[in-house]
Amino acid sequence: MSTEAMNWAMDDAPMPRTEKGKPDTTGRHVLQALAEHARSDGSNSHPSVLRIQYRTGYDRTTVQRALRRLESAGLIKQDGTVDSRKRWRLAMHLVRPESDWADLEREENDFRAAAAERKRRSRSKGVTHAESVTVTDSKGVTVTDAESVTGDVTDFAPSRHALNASPSRTERRPNHQQPSVNQLPKDSCEPAAHESDVGKPSLFDEQAASVELTEEQQQNIDFAAFYAAYPRKVGKGNARKAFAAAVKRGAKSADLVAASAAHRDNWARCRTEMRFIPHPATWLNGERYDDELPAPSALRATGTGGYEGPWTEPEDPSDYDGDL
Repeated sequence: MSTEAMNWAMDDAPMPRTEKGKPDTTGRHVLQALAEHARSDGSNSHPSVLRIQYRTGYDRTTVQRALRRLESAGLIKQDGTVDSRKRWRLAMHLVRPESDWADLEREENDFRAAAAERKRRSRSKGVTHAESVTVTDSKGVTVTDAESVTGDVTDFAPSRHALNASPSRTERRPNHQQPSVNQLPKDSCEPAAHESDVGKPSLFDEQAASVELTEEQQQNIDFAAFYAAYPRKVGKGNARKAFAAAVKRGAKSADLVAASAAHRDNWARCRTEMRFIPHPATWLNGERYDDELPAPSALRATGTGGYEGPWTEPEDPSDYDGDL
């Protein structure tokens, strides 16, 4: 395995495109599998289709189509055969344009600006300013001016209203305890207020506002679930940015969490080494969450620590070339 070829396939190689113009993440994954078997100059890469299936988890038809797309894009070229297997040369002279990174940064900045604007609007909607509040009970108590309860108070009952003033020290009982509820004046509907409580908002005047999560808070929760499910914990900051960029492109955060768990289970079934599992940011930027994964029933244990699919090697090795 060549480090130069792997770095080129993962970071520097141009992003292949599908017929619809979308990033071909499946083809890029197959290109990385070819780079693992190439020399430092990108030559002499001849893994079998079965080996690529084992490495990527794709079925045979998906691998063959990806190879044809890579060859049409000029990223690989056949230069012979080795043991009836096609030998490929990687076009390592092709480099991904710098505009790809600039576009991602611009999308990230636009997303952050939009998130900040949504947060500002959400805060502005949650603040209300009441200039006056009128509270009237059965005895005709009226309070004007919400910021001060020292305004006009009218009480038509002959006895002093409990909201008007607190009991004086001479009116306290000998044991200095507050009177019970039954001992309050008949016309009062609330317990007596202390002088220090005058001017403070009452809990009976307004209901507690319901707590609603903003989009940014919900996205942070979903990212935490995604990062917990993803098996390789590397570059959490870059992963967070890539997660936000994926949501900006239209992916649902809940789908990203489910896809990371599905890929984790697939890597576990295929016994994929940790060093071959992409970083979470690379997985997100490559839109690997849209990759086709084989069904669990398509893999069975061989008894030697690995897995193989239902396909068996043909008697005629030329079948490798005929299908590609």
